[in-house]
Amino acid sequence: MLVFEIITVGNELLDGTVVNTNAAWLAKRISELGFVVRRYTAVGDDIGEIASAIREAIKRGADWIVLSGGLGPTFDDKTLEAVAYALGRKLELNSEALDMVRRKYESYSRETGREIKLTRERVKMATLPEGARPLPNPAGTAPGVIVEAGEVTIVALPGVPREMKAIFEESIAPVLKSKGGLKTARVVLKVAGVMESTAAPHIERVVREHRRVYVKSHPKGEERKPVLEIHLISRSESLKEAAEEAERAAEKLRKLLEEEGGRVEVVHHHAADKQAS
Repeated sequence: MLVFEIITVGNELLDGTVVNTNAAWLAKRISELGFVVRRYTAVGDDIGEIASAIREAIKRGADWIVLSGGLGPTFDDKTLEAVAYALGRKLELNSEALDMVRRKYESYSRETGREIKLTRERVKMATLPEGARPLPNPAGTAPGVIVEAGEVTIVALPGVPREMKAIFEESIAPVLKSKGGLKTARVVLKVAGVMESTAAPHIERVVREHRRVYVKSHPKGEERKPVLEIHLISRSESLKEAAEEAERAAEKLRKLLEEEGGRVEVVHHHAADKQAS
């Protein structure tokens, strides 16, 4: 089972200017594809901080490290320099990446009717760590980047959400699908009339009896007027086994909560394999 860590880059994430939706989207998407996201970290636009986060993820045994942000042409876009620093490699102008960037600006020139030259700042987006490969960006200019470091795969994606998502879906998701992630089944219960503190021992019992099922309760009301949304998630190499295990756990929990006077309904039931789209 491949283990992932996500590193999102940008001072704007640390001062609250921008909500870190990229981390949430990547975590959800990677999980849908059947893999485990163990941790995600946000760091500022600092080479040392980014490199430290990468090295720490490698030490923890991450198989894949996915970075988002810091690939653009401005002075504070430092992610690729930090990747090179973390791996002890040089930065080099990548001809394939340069061709991608050049073709983008040629297209922009045709659209605007004016010449857009390849300045030093624009060429920066094609300057990659040694041994890295560029990933086409169908929604923007800066290519994504993938680089192997021993047993670890490092992917760097733009911080602009539409670009990050486009590169992930076009270049990363097909690779992950080919690696055979676990199949995932999810059942969601809506429970009215049972406090979370009352439900807690019953959830714990279900988790003990169904070791492959992760159960998480989300309070939607107040303790005096309780409404809970409870997610039961199971993963297995067999989609059928994952779905059956989640259903058994949900049925057990439903009965226990109804005995507490709760009104329980299944509001979501979903099973997905590694071909999730």
